[in-house]
Amino acid sequence: MDASLALSLFGRSSLSNQIHYLTVPGLAKLKKELESFRTDKREEIAKRIQMANSIGGTVDNAEYEEAKKEQSFIEGRIIDLANILNKAEIIKERKGPKSTVEVGATVTVYNKTRNKKDQYFIVGSHESDPANGKISNVSPIGQALLQKKVGYIAKVQVPAGIINFEILKIR
Repeated sequence: MDASLALSLFGRSSLSNQIHYLTVPGLAKLKKELESFRTDKREEIAKRIQMANSIGGTVDNAEYEEAKKEQSFIEGRIIDLANILNKAEIIKERKGPKSTVEVGATVTVYNKTRNKKDQYFIVGSHESDPANGKISNVSPIGQALLQKKVGYIAKVQVPAGIINFEILKIR
C-alpha cells in the first residue's frame, strides 16, 4: 500500500508532521514494537485471516471480519510507529543544573495547592507516565513549566481548579 494513500486512509497525517521527543530507551522500545508488528503480528493475523477464510469464506463470516479489522489496526499502528520514528528527536541526557525547563529536564517544584514537593521529568508525549513522574511536554503541567526559570510560579488549570507550582530546581 502506498504510504500517502495509507496515511489518508488511516487519518494519521498529523503524526508525520510533528517532532516526537524520545529518550534513548523510549526510542529502543518503539523500534522493538515496530519490528514486532512488522513481523510477528503481521504473520499471526495473516494466519487468522487464512484460517477464517478457509472455514467460512469472506461473506457473513464474523471471524474473518474481526481478523480484517485487527489487520487494519496493525497496519495503522505500523504507519504510526514509522512516522514517530522518522520524526523522532532524541532527548539528550542533561547533567547539572540548567537555567530553563526544556524537554529532558528534571524539574523539582513546590505544589503550593497541596503543600508538597513534586519532581517531574519532562518527556515527549509517547513516553508520558504521570504516575512515575514522567510528564509530557504537551500536558498542561508540561506546557506551564517549559521555558520557565527557578522561582517562577506556574499556574495550571485542571478540572478541580488552578494548581500553583513554584519551580525550585531544574537539572
